[in-house]
Amino acid sequence: MKKFFPVYVRVPLIFFIVFGLMEYFIDSGDRAAFIKYPMVSVFLFVFLFILIAIEITLSAVNRIMYQLMSPEEKAKLEYENSLSLTESTWYKDLMHKLTKTEPIEREGDLLMDHDYDGIKELDNNLPPWWVYLFYICIVFGVIYFARYEVFGGDDQEMELKKEMAQAKIDVDEYLKTAPDLMDEKTVVLLNDPENLAAGKEIFTTNCAACHRADAGGQIGPNLTDNRWILGGGIKNLFHTITNGGRDGKGMIAWKGTLKPKEIQKVASYILSLQGSNPKDPKEPEGEIWVDESVPTKDATASTSADSTEVKK
Repeated sequence: MKKFFPVYVRVPLIFFIVFGLMEYFIDSGDRAAFIKYPMVSVFLFVFLFILIAIEITLSAVNRIMYQLMSPEEKAKLEYENSLSLTESTWYKDLMHKLTKTEPIEREGDLLMDHDYDGIKELDNNLPPWWVYLFYICIVFGVIYFARYEVFGGDDQEMELKKEMAQAKIDVDEYLKTAPDLMDEKTVVLLNDPENLAAGKEIFTTNCAACHRADAGGQIGPNLTDNRWILGGGIKNLFHTITNGGRDGKGMIAWKGTLKPKEIQKVASYILSLQGSNPKDPKEPEGEIWVDESVPTKDATASTSADSTEVKK
């Protein structure tokens, strides 16, 4: 085998096989494992060093053993090394085990009585590889039938539906924790002082020029009253800041300047200014916006009255 795979082929081949297996089995994300984990690089370097050392040692041992051989043994070794792949002993033994072919000298013992216009038939055995493959197919067919027809295993269509459903769940969970993929459907109102302070800084830098530092309104509308041109609440406000105001006369879209998490912070800060009553505010614009997801006081009172009447 060494003759057909010389050392300059054998060593790189073994090294890159081990390298590929490590890259396949080690989860390193979008970076190569030997870059992300320095110990992998150390292992590969040591492995390559040992591989080269083994080859050098074996080569030295073979040279010493060759010097200790008798002339007859040297001649036999040289003869074996001169044989081609198909003429080598190990190749012939392997092919005989796989095919169970009989020597051509024994064809007379294998002849059958059939004779069609001079064409005769030999009673050869089926190749073992074919027989074993046939048995494997039978076993596979029995297991396949039992799994999907008897025990009701999931077929390809059902597996696809389950994988798509699980993928949707995974995407939804990821969107909840991925700020840069936030949209008006997943955004939530922030109330903690740290995020509100960050929102105030963003507002002062980008929004105060049109809405004043106190959000009382200047070129842009007053943001402290309960009237909104494009709807209030965190979801509507996030959508407006992201995509801009009314066409031709509204605010520009900030999605190219601010990240979704930053838009969430500044929107939360703006909503925290509701009812702050700044000095000399701009006249109200838009319509009064009511959050339909929050029950009104009238509805609560009506529910209480109905409950009282039922009790009576």
